[in-house]
Amino acid sequence: MSETNNALSLRVREDMKTAMKAREKVKLGVIRLILAAIKQREVDERIELDDAQVLKLLDKMVKQRRDSIDAFEKAGRDDLSTVEQNEIVIIQQYLPQQLTDAEIDQLIEKAVAETGAQNMKDMGKLMGILRPQLQGRADMGAVSGKIKAKLS
Repeated sequence: MSETNNALSLRVREDMKTAMKAREKVKLGVIRLILAAIKQREVDERIELDDAQVLKLLDKMVKQRRDSIDAFEKAGRDDLSTVEQNEIVIIQQYLPQQLTDAEIDQLIEKAVAETGAQNMKDMGKLMGILRPQLQGRADMGAVSGKIKAKLS
């Protein structure tokens, strides 16, 4: 395992040991979920995930929890919604600093200028440019909404 490509995975594993020693049950549970997801993907695809792939996986985990929160809140299950929100907080500790709305808008403006995007047909081009810059740093669903509003 090369440390340069897997610094994030190593950090998660170290945090698991720390959480075990500190008896932080909730944090430990979430870290184990993260490690299980990483391991599952590595086994399924017979690869070793690098940091970029781990970030993508963590981003997906946060998105899944946001979707669950919406569903739980609609069903009036605030108890379950709170659990999911707490998990998001722990997962986000491994993601880069989140961008502000102003920073996201600025990146969208720059991408529109670079591609000359004018309508919804150009959405794919914009997302192709923005995804690597925003992965793990912004809710891609919200970014997509901002781009649609800009192009329509």
